[in-house]
Amino acid sequence: MSVPRQLLFPLIRHCDLGRICRSICSCHHKHLCCLPSQPPANPFLYGCGKRFASAFHHPKECIQIRKYVTTPQRFYLTPPQVNSILKANEYNFKVPEFDGKNLSSILGFDSNQLPANAPIEDRRSAATCLQTRGMLLGVFDGHAGCACAQAVSERLFYYIAVSLLPHETLLEIENAVESGRALLPILQWHKHPNDYFSKEASKLYFNSLRTYWQELIDLYTGETTDVKEALINAFKRLDNDLSLEAQVGNPNSFLNYWVLRVAFSGATACVAHIDGVDLHVANTGDSRALLGVQEEDGSWSAVTMSHDHNAQNESEIKRVKSEHPKEEEKSVVKQERLLGLLMPFRAFGDVKFKWSIDLQKRVVESGPDQLNDNEYTKFIPPNYHSPPYLTAEPEVIYHKLRPKDKFLILATDGLWETMHRQDVVKLVGEYLTGVHHQQPIAVGGYKVTLGQMQGLLMERRARISSAFEDQNAATHLIRHAVGNNEFGAVDHERLSKMLSLPEELARMYRDDITIIVVQFNSHVIGSCQNQEQ
Repeated sequence: MSVPRQLLFPLIRHCDLGRICRSICSCHHKHLCCLPSQPPANPFLYGCGKRFASAFHHPKECIQIRKYVTTPQRFYLTPPQVNSILKANEYNFKVPEFDGKNLSSILGFDSNQLPANAPIEDRRSAATCLQTRGMLLGVFDGHAGCACAQAVSERLFYYIAVSLLPHETLLEIENAVESGRALLPILQWHKHPNDYFSKEASKLYFNSLRTYWQELIDLYTGETTDVKEALINAFKRLDNDLSLEAQVGNPNSFLNYWVLRVAFSGATACVAHIDGVDLHVANTGDSRALLGVQEEDGSWSAVTMSHDHNAQNESEIKRVKSEHPKEEEKSVVKQERLLGLLMPFRAFGDVKFKWSIDLQKRVVESGPDQLNDNEYTKFIPPNYHSPPYLTAEPEVIYHKLRPKDKFLILATDGLWETMHRQDVVKLVGEYLTGVHHQQPIAVGGYKVTLGQMQGLLMERRARISSAFEDQNAATHLIRHAVGNNEFGAVDHERLSKMLSLPEELARMYRDDITIIVVQFNSHVIGSCQNQEQ
């Protein structure tokens, strides 16, 4: 689909057009690959599960020299319109106080989402564990559709909670189901009204979860499961259930198609479990967790709480290659992708990289017509010799919270593609404290006039005041991620342009962005630290 010319003119400013051209010529960008003038023989080859996207394929007449000059038409959003878009999906939660005191190590959290895909492929979840201590928070980045991310966002926390439950509680829950009594609630969800639940699949999900806790009861050895082991077991078991449900099928035609959509799409996950001063982060894929630390001099530093599972991680490349025969050494990771196709090396779903070829063919041929007609499901990745190539097993990092640990950021890669982690932590830290540490204005290699320097100083002042526009730290981050100019300040004109782009063009600039910012209670953490000493 060609792009209307009037949408291109405003983008030429701020060197945006140059960035567009460089992006289109780079086949290594996660979401954008070069398109030939003719469609590829197989349109379902994708980077990180995304299909090829048509960017700027214009008919010849669009580039002919005209004999007349037109004034480009500009479409700008007003500040209230910008705020309306940015705040549409924001959510705030404050941990309740008891007797005027907050006894939790968590004060609360802010979350938000900004879509680039339609529909958005990211998901988020937050819940309090009711039968054990702690809170669960997670972001989920879907690819090849939103089905897998949706299912994982609904189900994973239940699997984690069940994995953490003591044996006696599991027995009590199973006896309640057997006798038809009301079940003990396991989770208290903290959801935005727009966050969707699959009511049609709830019975299926419950039956799979019940089978899991029955196995935990039968295999009980008397030993207590630690949090790290529980997180790993929950991730792996849910992914196994997603695969099994798709293989077994369902007599309900809607559910049968749904479980297949879930299995053939994919999702990464980054989940935090916070219990007092104990912080565990379980990560599968390339979303990230980052800890914001305030040093004694008031400055901010970032502590990495997850590692990306992609070709930028040398240990991941070694792991993948070690799991397959040496003759696959050159083909298992190609062009920085798994089998030359998939960017994350760990993910839920994506059975195209896990099932044998025979199993894939059998499921597709016996599946519903919608699946059988989908060319992608019939496509077998090249050099597919020793599956599975993909795992959902998470990497778990533990951290004992300190009073100087002020917040935790969980975000899908849509944020990290646009902002450096140190800038993210500094921005959130200054937003939460209201204290801005001014650094000398850096202009890089630009030649700046006195008038431009005055403009930069005015932008800096506006940047400080913009913090008061947002009542949500995640919204504040998204505003900067989308609207920052080359000097690190929010440019309303640029922000307006980026938010008003049509979806087929917006996807060329950025990914879906989902962020959760968890704020810690330094007083409670400090008290726990003193008691242990």
